[in-house]
Amino acid sequence: MQSIDYFLTKCVEMHGSDLHFKSDTGHAYVRVHGDLVELEAPIFTSDEFAEELFKFLNPQQVAKFKKDLELDFALEVPGLSRFRGNAYQQRNSVQAAFRVIPYMITTMEDLQLPGACYDFIEKPRGLVLVTGPAGSGKSTSLAAMLSRLNEKQPVHIMTVEDPIEFVHDDKMALVNQRELDVDTLSFANALKYVLRQDPDVILVGEMRDLETIHLAITAAETGHLVFATLHTVDAVQTVDRIVDVFPMYQQQQIRMQLSVNLVGVLSQTLIRRKDGRGRAAAFEVLVATHAVRNLIRENKTYQIGSLIQTGARQKMQTLDQSLVTLTEKGIISNEEARSRAKDPFEFDRLLQLMEESDSHKKGDVPPPNAGPGSPNGPTVPPPNAGPGAQTPPPPQHGAGRVAVRDMFKKPGQ
Repeated sequence: MQSIDYFLTKCVEMHGSDLHFKSDTGHAYVRVHGDLVELEAPIFTSDEFAEELFKFLNPQQVAKFKKDLELDFALEVPGLSRFRGNAYQQRNSVQAAFRVIPYMITTMEDLQLPGACYDFIEKPRGLVLVTGPAGSGKSTSLAAMLSRLNEKQPVHIMTVEDPIEFVHDDKMALVNQRELDVDTLSFANALKYVLRQDPDVILVGEMRDLETIHLAITAAETGHLVFATLHTVDAVQTVDRIVDVFPMYQQQQIRMQLSVNLVGVLSQTLIRRKDGRGRAAAFEVLVATHAVRNLIRENKTYQIGSLIQTGARQKMQTLDQSLVTLTEKGIISNEEARSRAKDPFEFDRLLQLMEESDSHKKGDVPPPNAGPGSPNGPTVPPPNAGPGAQTPPPPQHGAGRVAVRDMFKKPGQ
């Protein structure tokens, strides 16, 4: 068969995000902008693929794969890119999937991360969570925030990853990156000893189990800025997931700790761009204000969604608000945005309000229900007004719509 290098090169040339080998059928596929595309290449057998794959692994990794039938690993093709690989077995055939990890770390500005993210990285301590489904760009967003810290602050950054994806060279900060099964035995084991390594910032690649979650919260509680990821789809579910991992008798204590130490939650998903040039990220942002902390402490997380909806001044936004903004800018289509909305009817309502606000601001369309007492109709005194009653001044045009527009403003506008 063609070398794996050949397929990896094709994947990068096609601007693909993932490469899949299906050795039982002898075909390879590239994910381009979310869709799988079959590569045109000679068919290969399972044995040929296994032999080719094992050339990239060291003897310890090969032995671990043969024992566990699963293996996470990192791979670098000099001059091309880094890759995160996963080998597994299917129908008694060795398969693999590779994720492209660019050499260059995209900046926070290029990713258009929400304004709250700039505040998160300035915090001296606390827990910052980046969440979303698999393949939603969580690692890319975290890498961008760590890169900004690396460039701007003289701190010690410790990461625990499985495997190491983006490589951070020392700039203003000192960066140490540990890989699971290579530099440490487990996330929990690494977090037990990280406090003795004088860190300022800690990155936990994934909070997978109770012990890791508990240690991450404890690290934030002891005065460190902790970044971590979870596979949850929104901010409210993220808080619930952390609490629900623990047994009932510990949950109130965890709520207390989380309410004190949580800095914020960034939940994201990727949506196909309208122009076909890749995908755009939509974000939900939760900032741990006093009101949010109280709701977490009192086990009223179901009310957090309302605070996010009305929290534009605190740089919060819902996923649906982000989707409406992307739709209004023409970046994504209405249909694609609606299919990703948490509440399609709420999305429709917000989009309609946004369109009406734009039309009224431009003066293209008169306000609805124009009549007596409105800015476009005659002014009449209120009912039952007696002689000498004062007629109230008419409301200012557009005054009732400022809040709608403010819901979608970015900080500083």
